[in-house]
Amino acid sequence: MTLHINESEVKRVFTMPLAIEAVETISRRQAHGEVLLHTRRRFELPGGAFFHHMAAADVSRGLVATKQYTYVSGKLKFLVSLFSTESGELLALIEGDVLGQMRTGAASGVATKYLARADARTAAIIGTGGQARTQVEAMAAVRNLESIQVYGRDAERRAKFAYDMSAKLGIRVSAAASSGEALREAAIVSTATSASQPVLSAKDIAPGMHINAIGANHIKKRELDAATVARCDRIFVDSIEQSRQEAGDLQLGFAADEKRWNSVRELSSLVAGICTGRTDNAQITLFKSNGIAAWDLSAAICIYGLAKEQGLGRRLPFWQTT
Repeated sequence: MTLHINESEVKRVFTMPLAIEAVETISRRQAHGEVLLHTRRRFELPGGAFFHHMAAADVSRGLVATKQYTYVSGKLKFLVSLFSTESGELLALIEGDVLGQMRTGAASGVATKYLARADARTAAIIGTGGQARTQVEAMAAVRNLESIQVYGRDAERRAKFAYDMSAKLGIRVSAAASSGEALREAAIVSTATSASQPVLSAKDIAPGMHINAIGANHIKKRELDAATVARCDRIFVDSIEQSRQEAGDLQLGFAADEKRWNSVRELSSLVAGICTGRTDNAQITLFKSNGIAAWDLSAAICIYGLAKEQGLGRRLPFWQTT
């Protein structure tokens, strides 16, 4: 029978260390051709609503995951389905909001692990929503951070974010009055906003900084200006194919020099040791994250296994003949 796993159960079993391990493991398999990837597709519905879908398969493990989600009246609803390719059975239906936040944060954690300076002790986060929280949690999981600065447009929200994340991580998280102030001493920065226009300025990017840009996944939206992208010595993405379709940060940033796409590499290749990342402490590195279904697959496999072990979820009797 199919196991339905709800958001609270996902939150109960899926920790950030597990999410980072899952994304790192599937990235190696992706680099070695063991993962099939169907990049995100979307279509617009009446009234400005959208439907999105994406999928990935781990061929050797015989598992496929699909993610479908809607955007209607400003709200998102996510569902991840896990199938066995050996039996054809639908193994699980997993509510996917927490899963998505965790796997996206974990991917930035993996990128930070491989690209940020080993001595990085300071970080900044631009954004104060749910995705921003897992970005901070992931950065703290892979570097021994001593302080984090947060900036968001709403002063009350950024103050609450700082208070909550300080308590959760045991690290000093402080609210900044501007993005420039947040970046002033940061060795690592993540952007997790819904902005259509840049939230970082090249003048605030210091040598040796690592950037995770996760907020914009539309061809006409970006969080980084062209000058910031131009300053980056190493640029990594989750999927070059998907980035060419929807990474506005790079499409707009490379508009004057299309050949720069030739130097972009996938995070999976870095994790697998196929290509090199940072080679000195002065380089500026960038991970442009759009979100790929391989991460949803790896998260779903982990969550499904843990839910079964702990007796969580509800069994749904699909396709019963009696």
